Amino acid sequence: MKKELLNLEGDIVSKIYVIRKQKVLLDRDLSFLYGVETKYLKRQVRRNIERFPIDFMFQLDAKEFHNWRSQFVTSNTTDKMGLRYAPFCFTEQGVAMLSSVLNNKKAIAVNIEIIRVFTKMRQVLLANVNLQVEFEKIKRQTSNNTSNIELVFSYLDELTTKQTLRKRSTKIGYKK
Repeated sequence: MKKELLNLEGDIVSKIYVIRKQKVLLDRDLSFLYGVETKYLKRQVRRNIERFPIDFMFQLDAKEFHNWRSQFVTSNTTDKMGLRYAPFCFTEQGVAMLSSVLNNKKAIAVNIEIIRVFTKMRQVLLANVNLQVEFEKIKRQTSNNTSNIELVFSYLDELTTKQTLRKRSTKIGYKK
């Protein structure tokens, strides 16, 4: 069971795309994970469309869909790439809402794993942000130290030039 969940986690991560600056899963990938046909998933979403506001689910517009299709060159009927129709893109909240629309045990189990993957990704990103903040602190300290060191060297240069000027000057007074 654990090995299946690990495989499922890898499958989920590989199917997460960033579209419109959001991490999303496509309807065809979700239908594959749930073990249902894409048309069934889309039908259930359309029947319950009030549960899917724009921040939960959106459909690719014509330009995005054209760019998406050009990535695959043609729509292959044998692989059922799902490229004839613009796919629905589900955010994390949309995936959670799908569990209320698709009432089978596999869909619920897969939804739980998807939510866990999104949570792990958020934790990793948060750790990255914390590291970036620490690096910025270190950079500021280093730049302050660099400017302080440059100041010390400039003072040393001034002192050495003053001492060399003193040595060159001749004494005033009587010679013995």
